[in-house]
Amino acid sequence: MSNVNVYQQRPTSAARAESPLFHAELDKLAGRSVGSAGVTLREKKLRGHLVLRGEASDTGFTGAVESVLGLKLPVALGLTVKGETSLQWLGPDEWLLIVPQDEEYTAELSLREAIGDRHISIVNVSGGQTLYELTGPGVRSVLMKSTSYDVHPSNFPVGKAVGTVFAKSQLVIRHTGEETWELVVRRSFADYIWLWLQDASAEYGLAIAS
Repeated sequence: MSNVNVYQQRPTSAARAESPLFHAELDKLAGRSVGSAGVTLREKKLRGHLVLRGEASDTGFTGAVESVLGLKLPVALGLTVKGETSLQWLGPDEWLLIVPQDEEYTAELSLREAIGDRHISIVNVSGGQTLYELTGPGVRSVLMKSTSYDVHPSNFPVGKAVGTVFAKSQLVIRHTGEETWELVVRRSFADYIWLWLQDASAEYGLAIAS
């Protein structure tokens, strides 16, 4: 990595990082009581998002990634999770790594050091997308309203992730728990998807978690 410049992209001064839904003041909405919420939404804001590319057949590459993250690189449409860190398959030689807030810089440095001089690419896309978490018994019904992709358990088990059309836009749906799903949303569509989810969840009861 001697010829690679890696920069700390998070503000470290008085400048404040703001999530795509900063204007919605979700922290205030989280204090409101909802009688019987079938859907609970939480923006997992300001997470580190890194796109990692390398040869899946190169055991040196895959082993280095696993040694740093404690996660194996998933295969087609797969998702592996350890705490707040996850690896998602995007293509034959491409994965999305999501790490906790402020850990993306350290994660990139550690990966580059472990992988060494192999031909790889790591791109920090944290500023371009965000992550919504949806939990509750009504979530699958909301997804069925929003996408034509089959979210039935037999087709979309826990540990699967797909990019698909959603509410006339595009995003990634990830099934992380029995009643827990995540949406990886482009920043430019964040407000639109938020408004859509409010409407689609209305009949089930929507609560906001901080």
